[in-house]
Formats: sequence, C-alpha cells, structure tokens
Amino acid sequence: MSGGLPLLHNLIERLARFMALLGGIILCLLVLTVCASVLGRELNGAAHAGYLGAVGNWLISIGVGPVNGDFELVEAGIAFAIFAFLPLTQLSGAHATVDIFTNNMSLRTNRFLATFWSLVMAVMIVLITWRLFVGMQDKIRYGETSYLIQFPVWWAYAASFAAAICASIVSIYCAFQRLTGARQ
Repeated sequence: MSGGLPLLHNLIERLARFMALLGGIILCLLVLTVCASVLGRELNGAAHAGYLGAVGNWLISIGVGPVNGDFELVEAGIAFAIFAFLPLTQLSGAHATVDIFTNNMSLRTNRFLATFWSLVMAVMIVLITWRLFVGMQDKIRYGETSYLIQFPVWWAYAASFAAAICASIVSIYCAFQRLTGARQ
C-alpha cells in the first residue's frame, strides 16, 4: 500500500476483520446448534427406546429432542458467514488460485491479471449485493417465512445483504488500489 490513504486502509482493514470475527462467531453458534440438535435427537431416540429407564422418561417429559428448525438456522447463518468472510478474504488476497500457468509469466503480466481479477471480483460482489437487495425486497413484500420456525426469510437476506455491502466496499477499495498501483 502506498502512503496516500493510510487512514482509509486502516478503516477498511478494521471493517474486514470485524466482519470475519462476526462470521466466525456465527459459525461457532451454528456448530453448537447442530451439536445440541444431534445430541437431543440421540437422547430422545434412546429415551423412547427405553435404554435410559426413568431418566429417559424424564428427558421426554421435559422435551429433550432435536433443535426445531436447526437446518433453517444453519442455512441462514452459513449464508451470512460466507458474505462476512469475503471482505477479509478479498483484502488479504486469500482467494483460492490456480497459478500453474501464471508462475511462468512476467511480473507485469501477473500484476495485470491480479488487477483484472480484482475488478471482476468487485463487479461480481456488487452485482450479488444488488440482487440480494432485490431478493430481500421480494421476501418482505410476500411475507415469506421459514417452514418450521416461521421466522421471516427476509431476516436472513438482510443479514447477508449487510455483510455483502461490507464485501462490496472492500472489493471496490481493493480494485481501486490495484488500478492505481498502490497494491501490488
């Protein structure tokens, strides 16, 4: 990075790291939800089979079982987490690459390719962000809810949209940095 915009770079980096941290927290909560659901399902099955005796009857009576709507929560949470990790991935240049052909190309060609793909990524993320917004508006308009727990589907779209806005900001910043030569 050149010395032109260190404050902006610092803000962009903080945004990217915050989103990655938030995405990580959501993923951890989803893992705990899935574990609780699997454990509840197994305990419920063992209780109904009579393997646990009186403890099993007690577990049944207090409602131990799978987490209702666990897959709905995982679906919404994973979508958010993916968009939450994009800013840091873009900023750090950590996307998966296949560089078997580019290893033998000149530094100038590799810089051109990095700039080109940075621009493509920025355009694609902005396009996806726009379509998420349109999709969210449709979900709000039609009042669509999830099947089991009946939460409004637009909530998941809104969370993903917010994370996608952050990803758009970071990807545009990275593309600008590549275009101006501030980022090699």
